[in-house]
Amino acid sequence: MAHQSDLVLNLTKFNPKSYTEKAKALNERLIKIQSEVPFWWEVGAAKYREMRANGKTPLPKPIYLPQAQQMTVPSRDAGRDIPIRVFKPKINLSKGVLYHIHGGGSDVSVNNLRQRMSTELTGTMAISQDPLLEFLAESFTLTVVSVGYRLAPEHPWPAGPNDCFDVGEWLVDNAQEIFQAPLVAACGESAGGHLTALTCFHLQRTRPAFGYRCLLLNFGAFDISNFLPQNHHYQTPLVLTGHIMEKYIEALLPGTTAEQRTSPDISPFYADFHKLKLPPALFAIGTEDPLLDDSVLMAARWQMALGKAVLKVYPGAPHGFCLFEDDVAEYVLEYKQDVKDVLGKWL
Repeated sequence: MAHQSDLVLNLTKFNPKSYTEKAKALNERLIKIQSEVPFWWEVGAAKYREMRANGKTPLPKPIYLPQAQQMTVPSRDAGRDIPIRVFKPKINLSKGVLYHIHGGGSDVSVNNLRQRMSTELTGTMAISQDPLLEFLAESFTLTVVSVGYRLAPEHPWPAGPNDCFDVGEWLVDNAQEIFQAPLVAACGESAGGHLTALTCFHLQRTRPAFGYRCLLLNFGAFDISNFLPQNHHYQTPLVLTGHIMEKYIEALLPGTTAEQRTSPDISPFYADFHKLKLPPALFAIGTEDPLLDDSVLMAARWQMALGKAVLKVYPGAPHGFCLFEDDVAEYVLEYKQDVKDVLGKWL
């Protein structure tokens, strides 16, 4: 029909009237918590990581699952290795390896794993995401490998991305031998979504014969130049704000300009998608997130370049929503079912 748009969104997902009472109550609780704790730049990254590990920030306290295995991967830098955390399916033989890159702004992730494995003041959010990683391993019979990349401000750009690239290349080359299954997919949350996209594009240059079957990109930050409009307009102090994003970038990419950060090697949103092999990708985002535009527009650009993309929007969900327990709001289980349904067709 002539009046029907060629770009269609489910507008009910963006309507605040769609928020459930559970979702609204959770957001009120998170806003209260955020009002009572200092920002990470006020207390320092190391102190804030400790607070996050103790559940003293809006994100839930990390849950450590003992079945995870800890290993290391060679770094491009002499004299150091990169820690990884591995989940294997409990019953069946693994069908493949899923590469996970954690979030946390590339700055303030909790550092339990790193403290065990080195003396560097860096860390990984992977432990706080143990339940999510176990869910992915069991749902798809995959071995999940999560990287403990170096964090800013102690290790600014490009230390963290280089670690992610090194582990990605190592998995392409060695997953079959080490885990008896090939690398097939990747996922990440927030900064991890950003780094997962960058790593995907990097591997196309350094391992051109390889290609992911699919990506899971949860509330990723894909334009970290001057940010997209939602990041400037969203004012609710709920988990993540535009000001917090600005502080993350100051620590991660000190001394850089917005124009410099439009490089596709920094902001994947600006990559020429038509020249890339785009794997099927699931973009998941909540409406109460300053990065809403990142997922909506990235998914649109993906499809405009003839890539397969599915966008799932969760009314009332804040940044980091997939890390919450199943019963805190209806969208947590809805998200998990969407992941099963969508990725299940691609894996």
